[in-house]
Amino acid sequence: MPSRILIQEIEKALDFSPWEKEILESTGNIRWQSIMQLTSVDYVHAGFLVKKRGYWSITPEGEDAMKLGADKLREEASLRYKAWYRGTKKTNEKKPNQNEEENDSVKENLIELENLEERAANGIREYLKGKNPYEFQDLVAALLKAMGYSIQSVAPRGKDGGIDIVAYVDPLGAQTPRIKVQVKHKPDTATSAADVRALLGILKAGDIALFVTSGTYSADARHAATSGDKFIRLIDGDEFIDMWQRFYDKMTDEDKNMLPLKRIAFLGNNE
Repeated sequence: MPSRILIQEIEKALDFSPWEKEILESTGNIRWQSIMQLTSVDYVHAGFLVKKRGYWSITPEGEDAMKLGADKLREEASLRYKAWYRGTKKTNEKKPNQNEEENDSVKENLIELENLEERAANGIREYLKGKNPYEFQDLVAALLKAMGYSIQSVAPRGKDGGIDIVAYVDPLGAQTPRIKVQVKHKPDTATSAADVRALLGILKAGDIALFVTSGTYSADARHAATSGDKFIRLIDGDEFIDMWQRFYDKMTDEDKNMLPLKRIAFLGNNE
């Protein structure tokens, strides 16, 4: 779930002490939220948790690790993080306090980068929400062009028979497969299995299907996409954003302007 929703759910489930609810003068953040952020770094590098653009997801390994109980789970996550840290940097055994301070600094930098990525992703999501369905359809067509596909047609306003875009792997459309694309601009909605099956039902020999939504897919929808004998690829809103960023440099200036991005570089290292 999104981290902001996760925080709301935690606040409903737990009673925090006045100390835990204090605002830290150094950062302006609530103490318990800062502690949670720092601790989460251990779980990510332990392989128990995935954080991507503001969404937190538990991994199958994390689900199994929860059987250890709270104390042993945290201990195991801490041990795995330290092993990861030792593997990326030679620690100074003669100065353990310095290593601990450096370790905290690494975590704080990781969290700061995560927060910046989350803010950037949320900004793009909000921008997409402001688009109408036909504008989002044009964005999908622009992405396919940047990926090297030839666009035969984009459905005009009105009924489209379930197909919004038809694309080919070559400019003449002489080669198979023919790609039939359905686009749904519902950023706050999970696409259902019925919608996926409807698209599968109109495919012909030599067709493959692409379903793109600005929202998400239900678990049943994802199952429906993989349980039949026809190929259908599902792309949700987050993956669409990832692909737009990946192929952005290959777009025309006109297409870039539909969802303009600005790249920012951060100082990195060679580790």
